[in-house]
Amino acid sequence: MEEAGADRARVGCLGFTLSVPFPSPLEAQIAHGSLAPDPEPRKGGISKELMVTENFLHVYWKADEARVLRVSISSFLDHLSLVIQTMEMFGPPVPR
Repeated sequence: MEEAGADRARVGCLGFTLSVPFPSPLEAQIAHGSLAPDPEPRKGGISKELMVTENFLHVYWKADEARVLRVSISSFLDHLSLVIQTMEMFGPPVPR
C-alpha cells in the first residue's frame, strides 16, 4: 500500500489519500464494489471518495477533525482487510 499522508489543504480541513495496488484491474473493481457502498456513518465533517485507475484503488478523505479522520481510515482499513482476505480465499476472479 502506498500512503500519501495527511495534509492540511486549508485551516480546519484535513485530507488523506490511500492508493492500494491489486494484482489486476478486475480485482481493484471488485474491491471498489465491495467498499464503495459503505457511507460515512456521521453526517457532515467528513467525506470519502473511492476511484479505480487500472489496478489501483484510490481513496480520498476530507475531514474537519483529526479524530474523525482517524476513525474513518481505521474502519476502512478493517473493511479493506476483510475484502482482501475474502478475495484471497476464493482465488483470482474469472474474467467476464
